[in-house]
Amino acid sequence: MNEGIQIGDLPQEQIVKTQRHTLYDTKVKENFHIFGVATLMLACIYAFCMYRNPSGITFPIFVITVIVYINYCLKKLEIGTKKGKSFYMVSMILLAVSTFCTDDGRIIFFNKLGIFLLTISMLLWIFYCTEKWNLGKFLRSICDTCLGVLTEIGAPFADAAWYVKNKLDRKNGKYIYILIGLVAAIPIFVIMLLLLTSADVVFKGMAENLLSGFRFNNIMLTIWMVFFMFAVCYGILVFLSKGSIKEEVKDKRKGEPLIAIPVATVLSLMYIVFSFVQILYLFAGNMELPAGYTYAEYAREGFFQLLAVGVLNLVLVLVGLCYFRPHKGLKVILTVMSACTFVMLASSAMRMIIYIQYYYLTFLRILVLWSLLVLFLIFTGVIVYIYKEEFPLFRYSMMVVTVLYLGLSFSHPDYWIAKVNVAGMADDRSDFFLGDAYYDYGFLGRLSADAAPIMLEWAEENGCDSEYYSLCKEEGPYSKPVRDFQGKHPATNPEGCGYMYMEHLAERVDRITIRNFNISRAAADRMGD
Repeated sequence: MNEGIQIGDLPQEQIVKTQRHTLYDTKVKENFHIFGVATLMLACIYAFCMYRNPSGITFPIFVITVIVYINYCLKKLEIGTKKGKSFYMVSMILLAVSTFCTDDGRIIFFNKLGIFLLTISMLLWIFYCTEKWNLGKFLRSICDTCLGVLTEIGAPFADAAWYVKNKLDRKNGKYIYILIGLVAAIPIFVIMLLLLTSADVVFKGMAENLLSGFRFNNIMLTIWMVFFMFAVCYGILVFLSKGSIKEEVKDKRKGEPLIAIPVATVLSLMYIVFSFVQILYLFAGNMELPAGYTYAEYAREGFFQLLAVGVLNLVLVLVGLCYFRPHKGLKVILTVMSACTFVMLASSAMRMIIYIQYYYLTFLRILVLWSLLVLFLIFTGVIVYIYKEEFPLFRYSMMVVTVLYLGLSFSHPDYWIAKVNVAGMADDRSDFFLGDAYYDYGFLGRLSADAAPIMLEWAEENGCDSEYYSLCKEEGPYSKPVRDFQGKHPATNPEGCGYMYMEHLAERVDRITIRNFNISRAAADRMGD
């Protein structure tokens, strides 16, 4: 009945969908021996690089392997490259290098999250025509991809079974069946081995001698890592090659602008008054404050609230642009809201700086200042987007966040936290500090190895025996004999804080090998010795 229908007679959306499904059916599924083996190799490299090793020298190796794997799959799928792909890949490699260069667990976590989001964004950009996608469409597509992978978790195993049944000849099929049998034998062997070793003490001794270099937990964790990475990577490949995400972006600007204008106007008027107060009280400092209120107390309040208002304003402005029909009056009001948000962000930054002058640095305070700078630049892009709809707001925002985060990642925040806070202890400290001398020694004692250049020097200046670090490594980090050796309370005593940091550092650098080598920990270890 439909024999006469050609692809060219179909609607454009259906053509794209048909082509995308053909890409999966004729390329991925038909060539499982290529994509399946490549994905399995990637999974094995992942297990080798990342097994109990979250931030060693092997992490950049794994990320580079991911990039090679992606390019290899794109070549086999005959998908052409797009201009700008190098930005994603270079950023991923730089984040991986930063992970290898730091000991800060928070930075390591954000680095890995950034690499994951960059990877998904790059794949969406390559597999789909995203030129007309707005910020909301990109964010939804990233979420859809992450959730869609769950629906394709079984794809590699289903495709393997289909390939064995339909593509292999009888001779080669025998070898595949043997391989499947060997893989299936592994968990059965492990279970039976555990039962037999618990049943006979002589057999248990023989098994322990033969398998002295292996540990059951290590083997099972390694198998799980390979299985997980294989299923996820192949699932992403299948999901994207099926074209499950619609490329078209529906124009949802159907709301009546006369509804949005009064709301935005009321908010803008309030923001103008608030901005006027900030200029007079905080920036100029020329007006009298309420009774019993000092200028320092006034300045130290509200930075978190203003940061939250800035984020909400970003959401409100984007909602006004994406869900209401274009209107000159609405554009003007949204511009005023954005301009007032600049004042709020500046107010929040100034309050945070004054707060740091009194209460010194923490990672969260650095992160707040970084977030304010990111919001400032994103709002700059939003103002351009208000008057120029073709402006690529998502790509601009992604580049802003990526570049600024790379700066934060390579800056080693713990180093600057130690530098600023230790400087705040001195009697002749800089006029920048307005509060009491810094005294939170327990906080300093828990900093990462990134702070070693400051902390080890400070510890030695405060009477800490430099040989104590070697003792910690010999007797074991955080062991009770080491703690009792000095008996200094780290929370209230600078000397105790120094010893606490040495113990903490000894734990961080314990058993450095070629596979888990980390620049920050290795450099700190050399300083300690």
